[in-house]
Amino acid sequence: MILLALETSTEACSVAVLHGDRVLERFALAPRRHAELVLPWCGEVLDEAGLARGQIDAVAVSRGPGAFTGVRLGIAVAQGLALALERPVVPVSTLAVLAMEAAALAPEDAASGVRVLASLDARMQEVYAGCFELTAGGVAAIGPETVGPPDAVELPGNGGAWVGVGTGLGALEGALQSRLGDRLAAADATGLPRAGQLARLAAGAWRRGEAVAPEQVEPAYLRNRVALTLAEQKALREAR
Repeated sequence: MILLALETSTEACSVAVLHGDRVLERFALAPRRHAELVLPWCGEVLDEAGLARGQIDAVAVSRGPGAFTGVRLGIAVAQGLALALERPVVPVSTLAVLAMEAAALAPEDAASGVRVLASLDARMQEVYAGCFELTAGGVAAIGPETVGPPDAVELPGNGGAWVGVGTGLGALEGALQSRLGDRLAAADATGLPRAGQLARLAAGAWRRGEAVAPEQVEPAYLRNRVALTLAEQKALREAR
């Protein structure tokens, strides 16, 4: 199986190719440079892997939630490549991709079963959040993904430790991480989703038959607004 994966939904930009068990990736914090980097990086990772575009079985893309512009860009590029190559697209949740980063924070003897809170800074005084469990083949969602203020994020169950990952933990002066306190056994408030992890999750989705035609890919924004109104901005300034 050969998958080309695109992750542009946050301030980080990354591209990866999965060929069998091997993953090659480009990754950088590159605010506002995603459109400049994503296509050249596709060529670079394919060249490094010794592959031609025509050998790709599918294009994987991070479908959101995340920055509206970044999510739209990633999906548009994935659709364009897939249409040109007559290949399907494998859309994957951005928060699920982010949750894969928690494996590095989990206890060494816990290859699976670790519960993860994946969260991204959604701006507008809100965070995106999703709860997952690490499995041998990736992650499994625990409940729906949400967007809202940090004090609205709840962890399922009455006890037990979680691992937290993502910029949502550090947003608003670390409000989410502070509120959850000792429910988090470990946390990385700088974590961002990466195309290499996206490719690994997409491989499992491909095997489960979750690839779709390019025109069927839908972004997961979780909300319809991208900015505060002028009145809301004024109220926020006055509250500080």
